Amino acid sequence: MLVITRREEEEVVIGDPANPLGIVRIVAIKGDRVRLAFDFPREVDVHRREVADQILTSKPSIVGTIRPSGTAGP
Repeated sequence: MLVITRREEEEVVIGDPANPLGIVRIVAIKGDRVRLAFDFPREVDVHRREVADQILTSKPSIVGTIRPSGTAGP
């Protein structure tokens, strides 16, 4: 894990600086709360950990076998 110290209005560039995947900006720090702004393409999912965990537990697991066409299944 990489730990970086930033101040308000400072940014972290994710990926190639010439063509970044995204940018995280520190918007505000008040007490023990930090406000972050994420600038990523729409196709990149960004979730809080508790939401990501919910998504993982709600997805049905798909178990199956891929057979070549023309073969009979059970």
